[in-house]
Amino acid sequence: MRNFINYDDSLNILSSIDFKGKAKEKLFLTNSIGRTLARDIIANDHSPKYKTSGMDGYAIKAEDQNLKKLTIIDKNPAGEVVESKVTTGVCIKTFTGSLMPEGSDTLIPIENVTVEDDKIIINKEVPFKFAVRDIGENYKKDEILIKKGTKIGFAEIGVLASLNISQVEVYAKPIVSIASTGSEILDLGEEQENDAQIRSSNHLTVEALAKTAGAQTIQMGVVKDDMDSITELLQSALEKSDIIVTTGGVSVGDYDFVQDVVKEKIGAEVLFHGVKIKPGMHILVAKKDNKLIISLPGFAYSSTVCAILYLLPMIYKFENSEKKLPIVKAEITENFPQKMAKTIFTACNVFYEDGKYKIDFSGKKQGTSAILTNMLGSPALLIQKENGTDLKQGDMVDILLLNELN
Repeated sequence: MRNFINYDDSLNILSSIDFKGKAKEKLFLTNSIGRTLARDIIANDHSPKYKTSGMDGYAIKAEDQNLKKLTIIDKNPAGEVVESKVTTGVCIKTFTGSLMPEGSDTLIPIENVTVEDDKIIINKEVPFKFAVRDIGENYKKDEILIKKGTKIGFAEIGVLASLNISQVEVYAKPIVSIASTGSEILDLGEEQENDAQIRSSNHLTVEALAKTAGAQTIQMGVVKDDMDSITELLQSALEKSDIIVTTGGVSVGDYDFVQDVVKEKIGAEVLFHGVKIKPGMHILVAKKDNKLIISLPGFAYSSTVCAILYLLPMIYKFENSEKKLPIVKAEITENFPQKMAKTIFTACNVFYEDGKYKIDFSGKKQGTSAILTNMLGSPALLIQKENGTDLKQGDMVDILLLNELN
């Protein structure tokens, strides 16, 4: 008799295993977008290194504003170092990004003065140090600016460029091999020979999810339901990938051979087989050496939900990434029952209104775990915990935002 564990226990098992990739590679800066940083980025100096102007205006001594009129003695373009000094009664025209001239402590904007010949008349005073960027305003020397494990985006690229870093060290992507099993299923382009055959989408849906999460993928297509074919598939995939994902063949049917191959032929360590979730209760996860085998159910909705819940976090883990599944709070707009004592993931529509996420079930079809079209549109998964109760209109609930996966 198989021992089904609860959802939280399955997550704890996966979080506790050592499955972090060790390989690193260096990429040119803009080629690293979306990758996971492999080392802390530390400031090698203050930014700015010297006091600089935050706008166009005149560098002055703040206390001289009570004189109402100051003499312009020089210009201070950005990128040059002016030798003139600001002393009592004088000012230097200074532009955005220029170093503040020696002796000045404040920048009065152009808009606040009137220029007459070689003098400025102060029409509106500003406070001490106005529009002056202090040393280290952006960051200070030896400050950790970007932590290891950060996903590199546009802001990280900008900061790295400001530090004159042209190549950045990132963790290597995991390699994920994907296949669907089943003698009744057809790959793209295969001709249907009888009405019992169905078109497989699972292996391509899972590949799309893996690529979305940043993995490299090997598409192994459709494999027939027999011990030899599945054994050959898994042995081949274990040689060239970090994670192997199969769909189908993990239930209790006479032709569900994947579980037998994983346990007997491959000799993998089964971490769990059976979780009290809906959909996907027959999911199997095993470990062979430092490789992970994730065997998903065959129904399209089940395999997709389980790939999101179990494959994506393991890709994040392998990449040493801080990424997490996008789970947020939302208001449910109708009553919804707790149908069974499992953790249930139900497709719903999500929208943002009155400053919060809200969900409803308009247009979502009821039926088996094969209805993948329920994930079209603006979808989310409503998460009902195993020990939950019936939900009432207006309750705040947990949802997983499917269009925010990365």
